Order: sequence, then C-alpha cells, then structure tokens
Amino acid sequence: MIIGIKGKIEKKEPTLLHIDVNGLVYEVFVSVNCSSKITENNISLFTTYIIREDSQTLYGFLDINEKKLFDTVIKINGVGPKVALAICSTFTPSSFSQIVSSNDISMLKRVSGIGPKGASRILVELSGFVIDGNGEDDIAGTNMMEASLALESLGFKKDIITKALNSCSATNTSDLVKEALKKLQK
Repeated sequence: MIIGIKGKIEKKEPTLLHIDVNGLVYEVFVSVNCSSKITENNISLFTTYIIREDSQTLYGFLDINEKKLFDTVIKINGVGPKVALAICSTFTPSSFSQIVSSNDISMLKRVSGIGPKGASRILVELSGFVIDGNGEDDIAGTNMMEASLALESLGFKKDIITKALNSCSATNTSDLVKEALKKLQK
C-alpha cells in the first residue's frame, strides 16, 4: 500500500503530477486546490492508492483533511474517484463540512458530475462528516468561499473571481468582497 510519496515534480498539469522518486516516475492525480498550492519542485504528498481490474491509480494530497474527504466520499455508492476529486477541487474540506452540516444540496450540485439525486445521497450518507482542522485556515477558506459565492451571484465568472480573490489581502468576507469588486471594476 502506498500511503505517501516524496520526490521531484517532472510534469505539472492542473489535476496531474509526474513525480520522480529516485529515477522511478509516478503519475499522481491531484485536485485543482492541491495543484494551486504547489510552489516548489520537491514535494511530499499523502496518497490514496486505488487498484481496479483495469487500472492502478494514485491520488495525492498536500492536506490530510483533503485526503480524508476524498477517502470518505469514494466509499459512497455511485461516487468514484473522478467525482471525489471534483469535490476536492471545488471545495476545501472545511467548506465541504459546512455544506454537509447545513444540508446544502444546491452547493453540492455545483460539482461537475453530481446531480440532485447524487447530491441528496451524498448529504444523507455523510451527515456526520467533520474535519480536524486548525481554525485559521478553516475560517480563511470559508471566507474565500463566501466571498466567491457573493461575487458569483453578482454575475462575475468563476475564473475571474478566483484571480481577483487570490490577489486580495483582506481576511473577512465583507472586506474580501469589497476589495475584489474594486479589482474587478478595473
């Protein structure tokens, strides 16, 4: 069982890494959130190794909570690794935990590959999902998500919102929205 990988990044795409581990190159699938946090060539990831009849795939995570989210979601009937990775790409573990606790089907339907029935099933099966987190990162992630949703409701496109929010220095939701709006109006 492969539970972690350390090595040098040979190739990086938004959801895929090729990692050289002492001359052996592994293909590791990652979420968009994980990929965007990678800044150095040398990397250490937590992994989930999935063996199927026709494939063997490795999924990597910088954050242990993201791995926990992925591992929990793929156990649900009808949710495979691609949908689980899409969930990890769309939400942080803390924001997903809030979606589950508030039973927010509409938010979960935003994930590519999840319809109303799938969203309902996921929320029912994960009713007790909680993450172990350090509060500051959870709050920052929640504030970013809330600001993103507020700007999206004003008609801005997701990719433009993400760029604007990533360049903001504010920490609370209302200040993030104000600062991002100023950048979006330029």
